[in-house]
Amino acid sequence: MVSLEKAVIARLSRKGLHFEVFADPEKSMDFKRGKPIPIEDVLAAREIFTDARKGERAPANELDDCFGTQDVMKIAGDIIRSGDIQLTTEQKHKMTEDRRREIADTISRQGMDPKTKTPHPPQRILNAMHDAHVNVDPFKPAKEQIEGVLSKIRGILPISMERLEIAVKVPLRFAGKASAAIRQMAPVLKEEWKPDSWIVLIEIPAGLQGDVYKRLNDLTAGEVEVKIVREKQV
Repeated sequence: MVSLEKAVIARLSRKGLHFEVFADPEKSMDFKRGKPIPIEDVLAAREIFTDARKGERAPANELDDCFGTQDVMKIAGDIIRSGDIQLTTEQKHKMTEDRRREIADTISRQGMDPKTKTPHPPQRILNAMHDAHVNVDPFKPAKEQIEGVLSKIRGILPISMERLEIAVKVPLRFAGKASAAIRQMAPVLKEEWKPDSWIVLIEIPAGLQGDVYKRLNDLTAGEVEVKIVREKQV
């Protein structure tokens, strides 16, 4: 549990009344985004306030009227999910930089240099984002910002976001562990079981091609057949 000194205030207005809780700045944002974090780990104090800084607790009748319960954990979860989280300038800066790096890492993993057919390192992408004056929203998921970032940095850094449909043939004796690993790595488009092998069609970002091939070779002691069936731009 975060200390009150490091906690931020999450607040929500309902029926003209204000409710606040003290919460961990990072965990509260993760909770707000839907990550499975126990609300007990998010709160810095198990109290619902009308004014957290003054320590003024919310009356039970107001909680009942506005939330239909006096359960602190349920109400706190509602406040954090639906309300505003008051971050300090330093906290917002850290979250923005973390999101910026997450976006760069994602582009690095999923994209590649169309000339060399190899991924751009994350730092190169970060540099392009800086040069293109890309603004990042710390509260918006990285995947929802990728397209906008790409549109701004492609004039500085050529990036191809190709996806590949790959047919993989695995000897039957390796099929069990290969199937589990493949389903974690990529969506399965089609599969077929043969007497001596398992054949599966998957789709992966072109930038992950080398990593996927290495993983498949490791899982099958090199006894795997891989063929690119289709390339498509995203």
